[in-house]
Amino acid sequence: MIIIDSERLSDSPFVERIWRSHSEGTTPFLSIAVSRCELVVTKLHGKMTMTVRGPETKATPLGDSPSDGEWFGILLKLGTHLTHLPPRSLIDTGVTLPEATRNTFWLSGSAWEFPTYENAEIFVNRLVRAGLLAHDPLIEVALQGKMKDLSLRSVEYHFLQTTGVTQSMARQIERVRYATLLLQQGVSILDTIELAGYYDQPHLTRSLQRFIGQTPAQLLHHSRPEQLSFLYKTTPFPHSRLFPVT
Repeated sequence: MIIIDSERLSDSPFVERIWRSHSEGTTPFLSIAVSRCELVVTKLHGKMTMTVRGPETKATPLGDSPSDGEWFGILLKLGTHLTHLPPRSLIDTGVTLPEATRNTFWLSGSAWEFPTYENAEIFVNRLVRAGLLAHDPLIEVALQGKMKDLSLRSVEYHFLQTTGVTQSMARQIERVRYATLLLQQGVSILDTIELAGYYDQPHLTRSLQRFIGQTPAQLLHHSRPEQLSFLYKTTPFPHSRLFPVT
């Protein structure tokens, strides 16, 4: 089982939150949809690796989680990415950066020391100063439905190129993660439908099966053996008449 040891929101304009975890024994693991890119340091069998993960647009069973592993993650804000790894190239996958030494990895021709939970923001700031990490503030404006100087088509193209997913997909993912959190906390299926903004139970069920890999009843009653990937507290993006969530 993977146990979340701690997590915290970040005051960095590039980072959503920081988390760390470890595993005890093995448990079937299910990676669920997420709209953001993420930097993850893994320590397993005495070896450290840095992996850049892209947006995940579906639930993916990953088999049993490894035992005695440690992980530390930097969840980037939507619209933030490594400049040489466009999010569209990382959809439903990740890239493990080459190892330089026991304590460093290669990135853009230079050896970088592995960051820690405590110095994550310092590491991110170094990436920004080196021109290796970028954030597009227009993504937040688009989510608020305030990009009035651009056509609907231009906004959607810009969103896709910057985040790797469409705005509709990003909204669907955030909503279904919110619904999952409600169900796991014991909120009834009917109340979850209303709170998360689904049309009816079939609509909720289809979304959960696609993005989370479980049904409402399975999540509510914790009846499946798979452990879900990190489900941080979230709320759906603000409603926009221009980009309805289906």
